[in-house]
Amino acid sequence: MAMFDVIRFDGLKNRDWLIYKYPSEKIVLGSQLIVQEGQNAIFVKNGMIADVFSAGTYKLNTDNLPIINGLVNLPYGGETPFSAEIYFVNTAVRLDIHWGTIDPIPLIDPKYYVKLRIRAFGQMGLKVAEAQPIFSKVIGGMPKADIVKFDKIKEYFRGILVLKVKSAIADAIITNKISALEISAKLEDLSEQVCEEVKPEFEQYGFYVSNLYIQSINFPEEDFEKINKLLEDKAAFEIMGEGRYTTKRSFDVYEGAANNQNGVAGVFAAGGFGFGAAMNMHAAANQDASGVLSRQATKECIYCHSLMPQSAKFCPECGGNNGGKICDCGTKLMPGTKFCPECGKKVQ
Repeated sequence: MAMFDVIRFDGLKNRDWLIYKYPSEKIVLGSQLIVQEGQNAIFVKNGMIADVFSAGTYKLNTDNLPIINGLVNLPYGGETPFSAEIYFVNTAVRLDIHWGTIDPIPLIDPKYYVKLRIRAFGQMGLKVAEAQPIFSKVIGGMPKADIVKFDKIKEYFRGILVLKVKSAIADAIITNKISALEISAKLEDLSEQVCEEVKPEFEQYGFYVSNLYIQSINFPEEDFEKINKLLEDKAAFEIMGEGRYTTKRSFDVYEGAANNQNGVAGVFAAGGFGFGAAMNMHAAANQDASGVLSRQATKECIYCHSLMPQSAKFCPECGGNNGGKICDCGTKLMPGTKFCPECGKKVQ
């Protein structure tokens, strides 16, 4: 049976390792344990963590192995080997994880109330803070191997990261009322907020989140077109005014109806409007047109009393001839009148 006087691990050349299992489980009291800078050494007995050593050189005895001593009842100064697993943990290298949301994040734009399908991409940096929770919560649940590399850990954490990031991004956008058109300018603030929400999730595994960046947030072009259409309508509303904008929209509907083979009734029926609704829109358009007309030079029809342009001879509402004269007493005379019905004066 081989005896090991020096227990150490000098690391791998590419430094892409996280956990290294020492090849022998037979430890002799008096052996020298050397833990390099950027490493921790973990003693495991019966699947439980017994002792953890930080960087330094140690002579193994009952004084610096108190938990092992309690489990094994080591004889003081004895040379009988005892059984224990030793794992070296790399605490120096920072782990960079590039992430992206495969499935879109569905949410409602808090400003324009348009349904969006957001995708996000970014990078996160992890660093080992405590070796003990990493071993018990991460490595303990993985298949046993002599070396556990960072790539294995990246895959393990990428799913957890994306899940937390999706939730944090949606919460940040809704809480801060960030519109889709403002997201690009808010990436730095969003990154900080999401980082703070993600940190506790990884601290329980013994990792410290050194940074988290959201490099881009995007959504499909058709979602942007919905917002763009709303902005165009809003601009038209502000330029034309409420009344004229309503009239324009009514005329747009009528024009669409005229171009439709089914006619006006077909358009309104297809759009879910009843005939009464169509008539109400027509009345609203006429009312608006009357309001515009009242601000121009107008006169009153002598038959139906509707407003009409001053220069018009026939009423656009009833068709009445308004080409009559006005008597010297001020009475409006219908065409063909020979004597004034008020003062009796003969019409010239």
